[in-house]
Amino acid sequence: MSSFLALHWAIVFALLAFVCIDRSRGVAAALSVLGGSLHGQAADVDNVMIVAPLATALLVVSMLFCWTLVETIANGAGTSAGVARLAFIGACGVLSLMLVGGTVQGVKDLFLIVSVQLAALLASYMAMQTEQRAAEPATVAANRDIRSVARAMARGAAHTSMLSRISGRTDMNGKDSR
Repeated sequence: MSSFLALHWAIVFALLAFVCIDRSRGVAAALSVLGGSLHGQAADVDNVMIVAPLATALLVVSMLFCWTLVETIANGAGTSAGVARLAFIGACGVLSLMLVGGTVQGVKDLFLIVSVQLAALLASYMAMQTEQRAAEPATVAANRDIRSVARAMARGAAHTSMLSRISGRTDMNGKDSR
């Protein structure tokens, strides 16, 4: 599930970046992919000062999700938590910047659109965290078994040492230590 979600969001943000970069469509097309539309005579949103940072941010978020995908496939669902967290934080940040910028530019119904996207990101993050937590008990149980065996061995050694001191014997386990 984690790998599918990471792949999905990587594709979504990469497509948004490529649509945004396209000279014939630009930011207006990226917003229309999300479901928004510009009101009448909005300011120039296809300016390179707007398109370049937005496309770069979208590509960075897409690469973070790709990194999460690779780490999930390579190491399992329980090891990609740090990268996944960065990817989701970056995605929420980019969507929040799109909300602020789109509101300033006069994009209709952008709050609802971004809210739905943020809710989908939150649901995806929660699903990945649930899968990670489900994978943890197996490793925790293995560590507990190792710790309990080590604890039992240490108790046995301490008990043997205490008995030999009480009895005054200097040999350990029947072998003379001299």
